[in-house]
Amino acid sequence: MISSVEDGSAGSGGEVLDFGDSVVMPGLVDTHVHVDEPGRTEWEGFETAGRAAAAGGVTTLFDMPLNSVPATTSAEALSAKVAAATGRTFVDVGFWGGVVPGNERDLAGMAEKGVPGFKCFLVPSGVPEFGHVGERDLAAALPEIARLGRVLLVHAEDPRYLPTPSSAADRRYSAYLATRPSRAEDEAVALLARLCRNTGARIHVVHLSSADALTEIARARAEGLPFSAETCPHYLFFAAEEVPDGATEFKCAPPIRDRANRERLWEGLRDGTIDMVVSDHSPSPPELKKREAGDFLSAWGGISSLQLRLPAVWTAARARGGVDLERMSAWLSAAPARLAGMEGRKGTLVPGADADLVVWNPEQTFEVRPEEIHHRHKLTPYAGRTLAGVVETVFLAGEKIFERGRLLVPPRGKLLLRGGV
Repeated sequence: MISSVEDGSAGSGGEVLDFGDSVVMPGLVDTHVHVDEPGRTEWEGFETAGRAAAAGGVTTLFDMPLNSVPATTSAEALSAKVAAATGRTFVDVGFWGGVVPGNERDLAGMAEKGVPGFKCFLVPSGVPEFGHVGERDLAAALPEIARLGRVLLVHAEDPRYLPTPSSAADRRYSAYLATRPSRAEDEAVALLARLCRNTGARIHVVHLSSADALTEIARARAEGLPFSAETCPHYLFFAAEEVPDGATEFKCAPPIRDRANRERLWEGLRDGTIDMVVSDHSPSPPELKKREAGDFLSAWGGISSLQLRLPAVWTAARARGGVDLERMSAWLSAAPARLAGMEGRKGTLVPGADADLVVWNPEQTFEVRPEEIHHRHKLTPYAGRTLAGVVETVFLAGEKIFERGRLLVPPRGKLLLRGGV
């Protein structure tokens, strides 16, 4: 725990660590990570995800409720997730619960066990264990979520506006992009704003990719509704025009859109319409990405980036100018901590907060090499890119856990359950 914050002139008499011109920031908080364990540990796992997190300056991550088996849609399933994570986390780990059709009676049990909120999909999630919900399901779940004082995280695409993709193989990124039009996001965000207005439940839009939806989000916030949104590094860094045909490592849902859309997302981030940038680290075995065939329509959608969030965002921000380190810290640490109910403890450097720190050099650059990535699988669209912002040292609860490319301690991270550990 941080006992005090001083300007350096007080001379406390303790050990002094001088990091020169490097930046000392609160440890990053990533509230959108698919760890996939138990059940799909061949996709990712708590050990490998934790290694990648630490290497990227992330000291706290929150695991999404799907892609594991069982999916985290009941208190019993949450217990299985906690058991799988116990003793295997290099960083602190929290858990989201899930909303699926008919499980509104299970939400209280998960809340009692400590989840800060719940995640749902408005479109098929891609895995059979986690069904998607419609407006009727949300009408049943949202009053209970409001009663519990939790937040609902939503994959916001309206299935009515998603055309049926062709079954024929297609290497063109444009063919995939056409199957996830921005209108599907825009209509879903409008629905969620209406439900937020009607129920008073706190709603958070995950991985926003359509800049057209910013108007609706800004309107909801201007009304004072408990409505927020995140975006991801890949939507801020890449553009559809730059995605090579057959390069399925770029496939995600919602998709990476065009350059003009990307620049409008940056505007939304700068003006506060978008609250935060999280990774949506969604890995899978290489064979599911169909990289050899390059078939965008049948490849699994998900981008691996847990280790690279800080340098990817900083590189893109620096290229545009006008982004200071305080805003970077807000986007990558403070705002995600607040979403997960960890404000005052995570994502900040104040007395009483956990002593989680990342020390990084904003001027130093590096090339992303697959062999230096700690994710279980190394396929990522950032491979070969030169990024600015090298993570040098990471502290978890005041203990140095990572320095200059290597982990220094065995798994010692805590499992974070709201109201306890």
